[in-house]
Amino acid sequence: MTYPIFNSVVNRIESDLNKRNISLNSFRTWNEDRINATGLEIEIDLQPQTNFLKGLSINLDWDRFRETVLAKQLDGMQKHPCLQDEDNTSTGIAPIIDIEVSWLFDEKAPHPQMAAQNGNHSLNAASEWMEEITQQVNELLADDDIITRWHLEVEGSNDHKYLSAVNLISYFQYSLIDLKSLNEVHNFVIDRLEELLGKSKRVITIADQTLESQAA
Repeated sequence: MTYPIFNSVVNRIESDLNKRNISLNSFRTWNEDRINATGLEIEIDLQPQTNFLKGLSINLDWDRFRETVLAKQLDGMQKHPCLQDEDNTSTGIAPIIDIEVSWLFDEKAPHPQMAAQNGNHSLNAASEWMEEITQQVNELLADDDIITRWHLEVEGSNDHKYLSAVNLISYFQYSLIDLKSLNEVHNFVIDRLEELLGKSKRVITIADQTLESQAA
């Protein structure tokens, strides 16, 4: 399955990130024909900008149904492959793009309340700064009407458990329903990406200040 609209958005994002001189750990697309889905996974290197986070992950999810609806909506899309299918019918799905943003904390950061003796997160110590960060991030993103949660990976024995991965994840949705051209789609997505990068910097500041204050 091909996704010309989404692929053109991916190319536009890659060009924009290159112009910003952002250091990327990874930039890759994926396709899963079995579920008619595709997506883009980006990981931005945050070091040495911050002492406590190692990366920022931005994932865009898309599918054939949204590609089809948007192709019907945009000017000049008569030859789009999704519109050549004789079985193509109205899906009733709105053209909405899902974006997942994850702040990847450094589990080996040198922080007394962040690390146990073996260099990994202590569950009890981590819960204190996670709760404080959650409260401030929820206030920051209150107007976005989104879901924010922690993703934790726990390792160790029954007597000593620690966190081997700590990620703060927010889920954003943006409607493309009012857009009429591919250029408008490009500009809209780049504007949203710029907003997310700006908010991400503020989340990083919150995380750094919280962990530094608890270490004092």
